[in-house]
Amino acid sequence: MGKIIAVFLDRDGTINEEVGYLDSLDKLKMIPAAHEAIRLINLSGMKAIVVTNQSGVARGFFTEKFVRQTHEVIQTALLEKKASIDKFYYCPHHPTEGTGIYLQNCNCRKPSPGMLLQAAHDLDIELGSSYMVGDRYRDVETAKKVGVKGILVKTGYGREVLQDVDPDVATAGNKPDFVAEDILEAVKWIMKDRIK
Repeated sequence: MGKIIAVFLDRDGTINEEVGYLDSLDKLKMIPAAHEAIRLINLSGMKAIVVTNQSGVARGFFTEKFVRQTHEVIQTALLEKKASIDKFYYCPHHPTEGTGIYLQNCNCRKPSPGMLLQAAHDLDIELGSSYMVGDRYRDVETAKKVGVKGILVKTGYGREVLQDVDPDVATAGNKPDFVAEDILEAVKWIMKDRIK
């Protein structure tokens, strides 16, 4: 059983603004609350871990090297504000689009929980005491599959998702434990939830 508690964070629409496919660093804009939220996670002793679907790799919109470069830029921006991500995980696959190794029905593409399970293995994380923050029901569904509490933020696709104008729809398996305005409100809720 893991000993470390993590806050798993979706990337696009949660930490940085949703722009469709982030295929240029010129499009990268951090959500203003992200720095403070991630710093709070760091100060709490929990791990801040990004888990992000990046099917743009499978679709040929950008490369894995670009995904890693984007993560380096995000980390640098966070470090300038005294915050940091402990580890980045991404899924470059897609089940129906793409070619070669990227065209596959994998266990890492959310809502499959592969990235969370890999992080738990790598970092000795106790999933049953951990949290997931994202802007899609599939983020919450991913969390629920492994006993992690899921928080839906209204940034990114979050508002559309809540109005059911998105392909993501609410089900019994993806009901959020909390709905937050943004990542900072989500992390503040997590801090309160931990002392219950």
